[in-house]
Amino acid sequence: MRVPFIAGNWKMYTNLQEASKLASSLVNSLKNPEQKEVVICPPYIYLGEIREIINNSGIKLGAQNAYFQPQGAFTGEVSFTMLKDIGCDYVIVGHSERRQIFNEDNELVNKKLKASLSCGLSPIFCVGELLEERERGETERVVRLQIESGLDDIPAEDFVKIIIAYEPVWAIGTGKNATPEQAQEVHSFIRKLVAHLSNGSIAQEMRIIYGGSVKAENIERLAEQKDIDGALVGGASLSAESFIKIVQ
Repeated sequence: MRVPFIAGNWKMYTNLQEASKLASSLVNSLKNPEQKEVVICPPYIYLGEIREIINNSGIKLGAQNAYFQPQGAFTGEVSFTMLKDIGCDYVIVGHSERRQIFNEDNELVNKKLKASLSCGLSPIFCVGELLEERERGETERVVRLQIESGLDDIPAEDFVKIIIAYEPVWAIGTGKNATPEQAQEVHSFIRKLVAHLSNGSIAQEMRIIYGGSVKAENIERLAEQKDIDGALVGGASLSAESFIKIVQ
């Protein structure tokens, strides 16, 4: 039985007061969420404060990115070991905004996945196609390449520590979203691919979540799909009321 997984990616939003208020509202409404795993991913600079607010609430702490080296002269970067040290359980790796805006390629994403696992952090591994790639019928080719490259040289037994997030790039922050049937089709493809790369048992245990303009209005139909195990929520996670509805 795969435990539903819901993560809120706050991106580069909130100041300290807003972040603290949002986290407090979630704690008050989602204390020890039953039969679900709930994660929030604030901006780096607020991780310490948010950790104190959500401590013992059942809500887990995640980060939005990290650099694969454990330490060094990398001005402005944060390591996975630093995130683990400050109390994170999860970290987003390979988000399309990192790939598109900051030119992160599949090789770098693979290094980050390995670094995350090596220090005991569970990565939320994002994959997804551009609009023009979907229109050319290349969704499966793109997703296959991202997953095979990302999981390269990672032991199959570690796959279950990874959350795969399918996020069609054309649906992120656009108000558009894949239909539940479109999302299920890709999720099913991903699960079969993971089975090919490992085995059927690991593929059935691995959680695969959907992201891309997830809202309270569409989460129910998405959650009904056989291979959709939760959501990576962007804009809707910045409203306590909206995120609580999604979790519930």
